[in-house]
Amino acid sequence: MLDALQVVTTVLVGLMVGVEVSVAFVINRILDALPEDSGQLGRAHGGRMLGALMPFWYIGSLVLAAIWAVAAWGQQGTGLVVTAGGLLILSVVMSILLLVPINNRGKTWTPENRPADWKQQMNRWDRFHYVRVAVIIAAFTLLVVALV
Repeated sequence: MLDALQVVTTVLVGLMVGVEVSVAFVINRILDALPEDSGQLGRAHGGRMLGALMPFWYIGSLVLAAIWAVAAWGQQGTGLVVTAGGLLILSVVMSILLLVPINNRGKTWTPENRPADWKQQMNRWDRFHYVRVAVIIAAFTLLVVALV
């Protein structure tokens, strides 16, 4: 049972990392290159869509890592899982304090109602997101090492 938990947790976190890397380095770059208001509309739609899914994914990953740490307590690699869990906590805190407020504003914007500094706000979200991506990549790496 522990083996299945370890694999499911690692795969779930790995998929989350893949989505977030894609957002950071592919999707947002594509959206930023679109003409006129298309990029801003795409970011707003993405903010609504992923903003509804990602809280469950982040919290679910954290819960699974915590269960893994408790279930494997005293075994080799548990310290890595605990550290990964700490990084996942950091990613959730970063999300709530830094990224979600910007996302909540941005997902409601249209070309007619967006603020004059909308691009600066999106760039700020991107910078925070890069740091969050680094944090969850580190957590994923620790889980992989603990698994093997």
